[in-house]
Amino acid sequence: MQDERSQPQPPEEISRREWMGKATISIGGIIGLTLAIPTMAALVPDVDPGRPAWTGMDETAWKHLQAATDTPVQIDIQMHSKDAYLTAGSPQSVWGIKVKDPKKFMRDRSDLFAASGENTLPYPVLNIGFALFSPICPHLGCYYDWKPMFKRFACPCHGSQFDRNGAHLAGPATRGLDPLPLREQDGIAQCQWIRYSPTVPSRIVVSYIG
Repeated sequence: MQDERSQPQPPEEISRREWMGKATISIGGIIGLTLAIPTMAALVPDVDPGRPAWTGMDETAWKHLQAATDTPVQIDIQMHSKDAYLTAGSPQSVWGIKVKDPKKFMRDRSDLFAASGENTLPYPVLNIGFALFSPICPHLGCYYDWKPMFKRFACPCHGSQFDRNGAHLAGPATRGLDPLPLREQDGIAQCQWIRYSPTVPSRIVVSYIG
């Protein structure tokens, strides 16, 4: 006696089973997407960009930068406000270099200047003979360091490397180091903290704090 399950099924039965299978997959995908969107949103900090604010820099480190020749100097600053990444009063630092040859700097940092030499950022990249860089790697937001032996900045997370002027040399970063605004007010050096979006070639502001 032949098993009923081996009997050929009517076309209507096959079509109904196929429809039910596809419907189950579709419904499962919709449910998964519905759950995934809020989960991913929860992982992205809710950041109000805020407004630019000037903050003072460590006087001793600033004097070291003024006296420096070719070595970048790490300068401490003190945050007085906060965003989704840094808390109020959080110690922070920036990297500064003395720029002795502005034309060479502009050639090396073609990502910051137009072909005409015009600055592409809404603030001067060079000021009073110096340039400041955010300490955050533009790849995925890790903190890089200066490697004197190799005369370059290097990120320990994914291997991005940058020359003394902040130009991208190697690794997955899609742009050079991000410059920060600098000024001298009443004899005190000040900077603005700007956090830019990582991973993208263009500089998109995520937050200002000071």
